[in-house]
Amino acid sequence: MTGIDKLLRDIATEVHYTRDLIGRNAFDPRVMAAMAEVPRDAFVPADEQQYAFANGPLPIGWGQTISQPYIVALMTDLLGCGPQARVLEVGTGSGYQAAVLSRVVRQVYSVEIIPGLAEAAARRLAALGYTNIETRLGDGYLGWPEQAPFDGILVTAAAPRIPQPLVEQLGPKARLVIPVGEPHGRQELVVVEKGADGAVQTQPILPVAFVPLTRSATRSPPWGSDGDA
Repeated sequence: MTGIDKLLRDIATEVHYTRDLIGRNAFDPRVMAAMAEVPRDAFVPADEQQYAFANGPLPIGWGQTISQPYIVALMTDLLGCGPQARVLEVGTGSGYQAAVLSRVVRQVYSVEIIPGLAEAAARRLAALGYTNIETRLGDGYLGWPEQAPFDGILVTAAAPRIPQPLVEQLGPKARLVIPVGEPHGRQELVVVEKGADGAVQTQPILPVAFVPLTRSATRSPPWGSDGDA
């Protein structure tokens, strides 16, 4: 059994165990095809290569992690985006989640606040030939307003509250998938859906554990009273 085969088997097993929480017995075949196509080992540091296809998070430096493959697949599936969608990712990290998204949507925009990660991910994605991913260094809390509205937004770090700028950048009938909660405290993966009339509904999915979403020091104080949901 290859590493990819084991990764896909482990994802399917975890879907089975969590099916009552996530409301599905299997992920979209397009999502699983993306998980099979994207080489996770290309996004994992050299000293973690032996664990590249394990179904768990791994450190990537700067206190950050590459997410568990099951969670990457789940968040991609929860977005529910079609092949012509334009998606924003907040928290590029190693670039792995962006690469997976790029196989199921038309265009990915990804924002990373840590310069070293942003630069390394941009080089890696270019070297691997991902031509439909645009990255930039910035405060992901603010989204990417110049490219809004988006057909989906995915956040790969936990926010204490849902950032209002991201909700505003959702297009009609679009979803925001985000872990919400405090560092080292209770966190839940939440789906925020904006209706055609602009009304917003939220749905908690399952408990998760993510690194915290950080703000730029040059911006307003982190998580101030600026209308977060």
